[in-house]
Amino acid sequence: MLEGDEARQAVAEAGRRTTARRHLERREHFQEVSPEVGVLDESAFDDAFADDPDEALALLADLTGATDEGLRTLARRLAGRVLVDVARTGEQRRRGVGRLRRDRADRAEGDLDLDASLDAIGALRTTGIRPGGARPGIDADELVVRTWHRPETALCLLVDRSGSMAGDRLAAAAVGAASVLFRAPTDCSVVAFAEDAVVVQSQGTARPADEVVGDLLRLRGFGVTNLALALRTAREQLGRSRAGRRIAVLLSDCRATTGGDATPEAATLEELVVVAPHGDSVDAEALADVVGARWTTLDGPSSVPAAFARVLGD
Repeated sequence: MLEGDEARQAVAEAGRRTTARRHLERREHFQEVSPEVGVLDESAFDDAFADDPDEALALLADLTGATDEGLRTLARRLAGRVLVDVARTGEQRRRGVGRLRRDRADRAEGDLDLDASLDAIGALRTTGIRPGGARPGIDADELVVRTWHRPETALCLLVDRSGSMAGDRLAAAAVGAASVLFRAPTDCSVVAFAEDAVVVQSQGTARPADEVVGDLLRLRGFGVTNLALALRTAREQLGRSRAGRRIAVLLSDCRATTGGDATPEAATLEELVVVAPHGDSVDAEALADVVGARWTTLDGPSSVPAAFARVLGD
């Protein structure tokens, strides 16, 4: 696992791998969006997005790795806004099953619990003196109230950055990162994995969504897939949280090519959900079925918020 300075170095090194313009020209709408070297026409991108959001987002993700430095800079700036905006389209609702709990009246608002407050009330009624011989009257810290409590949720997003991730899958990963940052801004982590696991966002730290998105876009498809290591990393990251629910969100086709069987690692997680590419979900379904995880498929980058809502129970 790479974290801190090692992770930043890995991101920097990955960002040096670029794609020549002649390869990018194969993308639909490329000529309209970038009619010449160093140019990115945002109006043309808006038109492409209106025509086919997923194709446009895939193009934008690829442009962030262009060899053309001017185009690359403009694409990264635009992606930091557009991909984050796409993540915001998902309706955010509070998650978790509400439970009644008791608390002191000076620390929470709720209905008075007469049974739990009976000693203080009874002492005042019979003697006019509070328990312990203090002055008459009842302070809030002597009373107990019942209040509804929803457990906080911690999230760890695992993004498969192996050789299969580029274009639409790269854009989906970036939208996924922004989505978990919106859902659990103070208690989430983002891990990009291939042969190694790079912790882009550590659990419990705070980074702007556009910066995390930018780092993920640099970590484009490369290498083999060590799924077991990714799941161990998720367990380690979530282990730092005190949230009532701790969920690992695995964005991958789950086709491991190194590191051995990932099933034992998946079974150790408190809660795992799997989001796989549409049409390439056989291995993801098999893993989810074995460990009892919820799973769904993803049609494209623009459908990430809806897919997350399905598996996270919104």
